[in-house]
Amino acid sequence: MKLFTRERGSGDRYAVLVHGMMSDSRYWRRLTPVLVERGYHVVAVDLPGHGQSARAKRYSVPLLVDSLIESVPAQPELVLGHSLGGLTINLAAPVLQPKRAVYLDPAFSSPKLTWLQRRMAPAAERRLLKSTAEQIASRNPRWDAEDVEIEAESFGQFDRRMFPLLLAKGGLRAPTSMEVPSLVVLAENSSLVDTELAQHLTETGFVVRVVAGTSHTLDRDDFDAFMQSLDGWV
Repeated sequence: MKLFTRERGSGDRYAVLVHGMMSDSRYWRRLTPVLVERGYHVVAVDLPGHGQSARAKRYSVPLLVDSLIESVPAQPELVLGHSLGGLTINLAAPVLQPKRAVYLDPAFSSPKLTWLQRRMAPAAERRLLKSTAEQIASRNPRWDAEDVEIEAESFGQFDRRMFPLLLAKGGLRAPTSMEVPSLVVLAENSSLVDTELAQHLTETGFVVRVVAGTSHTLDRDDFDAFMQSLDGWV
C-alpha cells in the first residue's frame, strides 16, 4: 500500500518519521522544522488506516512494514518512530538500511492488561476516539493547543479496526538484535518497555535513555527534554 507522506526540506539526506497508533504525520509538526534546519529532507508518513492513507480490509504488522518500505526512500540517514511506528521501523530496517534509528517509547511489547481490562478494551477504545479537544487537553495539560487539535482530528480519521494489533499475542515484539546504531528514548515508567526489557535492549547494543516526568507521548509532554535526549543522534 502506497502511503500518504508529508515532505519538507531538500536533498538526499533523508529522515523518515513514523507516528504511533491513532496519530498521523502531523504528529511531527515540532520536530520536522528542527530537522530541516539541520539539513534533513524529512519524509513523514501516514500509516495504513491513519490520516490520509488508505484503509485496508485487514490490518497486520507486515502490512505496516511493507507499506512503509514501499513509500519512503531506501537507505535514509535517519529513521525515527514513535510507539507502533517504532515497531514498524525496526522490522523495516533490514530492507530500508538506515544509517541509524531512533525509537520513541516503542511498541516492543503489548500493554499489560488484566482479563477484565482486555474484555472492556473495545468499549474503552470507542470512548477514547470520541474524545473532544477539551477532554484531550484535560488529560494532557502539558500539550500545546495545536497538538490537542491535531490529536482530536487524528482520532476522527483513525480506522478503529486497527486496535486488535495492540492486543494480539506476538504481534508486538522486542528486537532480538540491533540492525543499525539505535537509540531508544523512553517515557518514565513506560508501559511498553519495562525495566527488564530496557535492560535486554541495552545488552543487545541499543542506547537507552529516559525522559523523566513524561508519558507515552514524551515529545509532546516536554519537547525541550526530548530534544536533549536526541543529543548526538540527529
